Amino acid sequence: MVHVVFDLQRNLTRRIGLEFEIVDFARFFETSVVRLFVVENKSRMRLLGGNFMSTSGVPAQGVPAQEPAPLSEVQRLVDTFIAPTKTFTDLRRSAMWWAPYIIIVIVGSLFVYTIDVKVGFEKVVDNQIQMQPKAAERLEKLPADQREVAMHRQVAITKFIAYAVPVIALIIYAIFAGVIFGAVKFAVNAEVKFNAVFALIVYTRLPELLRAILSSISLLAGVSTDSFDINNPLATNGAYFMDPSGSPIVRALLGSFDIITIWTLILVAIGIPCIAKVKRGTAFGIVIGWFAFTILLKVGLAALSA
Repeated sequence: MVHVVFDLQRNLTRRIGLEFEIVDFARFFETSVVRLFVVENKSRMRLLGGNFMSTSGVPAQGVPAQEPAPLSEVQRLVDTFIAPTKTFTDLRRSAMWWAPYIIIVIVGSLFVYTIDVKVGFEKVVDNQIQMQPKAAERLEKLPADQREVAMHRQVAITKFIAYAVPVIALIIYAIFAGVIFGAVKFAVNAEVKFNAVFALIVYTRLPELLRAILSSISLLAGVSTDSFDINNPLATNGAYFMDPSGSPIVRALLGSFDIITIWTLILVAIGIPCIAKVKRGTAFGIVIGWFAFTILLKVGLAALSA
């Protein structure tokens, strides 16, 4: 043990050209703490427990904390469900979002194809019209030939939009990310990068895959399509259980409180503090504000069609 201490003294002396004194060497064995005094040009520094301190008592700057180990794309995808803070923290290192987006595109396209085969977009449009009294009334007033043309046009538009959802989703993601970015950057005055926010929004959409997967399974299993709603295909909210002739306003209100939607919003609130210096409560406040806005928007649009 003694020769180790003297080796330490000699090595330090050769490296930094300072002269060391060993003071009160016996206390080393009593306290297991090495106390060395350094003398250089009548300036004295003390080494205590491995930390250097000047005579003014100001500690030297410590070693910066190490960043968490980088995650693979597979780990990011899995951790979004079981350990979301790991995935969202890793977005500071890399804001890549292609992996979850590609999965969303594949699963979403398969879901739309299942609807096309098992339900048919003629039935999809017919069910939508039944839930919109004004649209049904306008259609009924048309002559038979014009009504048929209008239905064919609406079916074509609905089918095109359904298959174009991956592109439309990117626009929606960008709008949502812009709102979150603006709230964090300007309202809260915290430093954040837009690409990290956008990646966060894409990753937090992954739970929506469950809606598409479970809905596809139910259609393939032969569930009745008489009241199938392409906008609300799974029993994750109260609107799913409403009669098609029920109030569109009530349907929009109940449909907003969807289990999977709330899950994704909670993930966004968890993720904001991981990519920006924002308190968790503030993050939840931002997300709740956005949620309230979307509810008002849906209810307002439903009121126009009621």
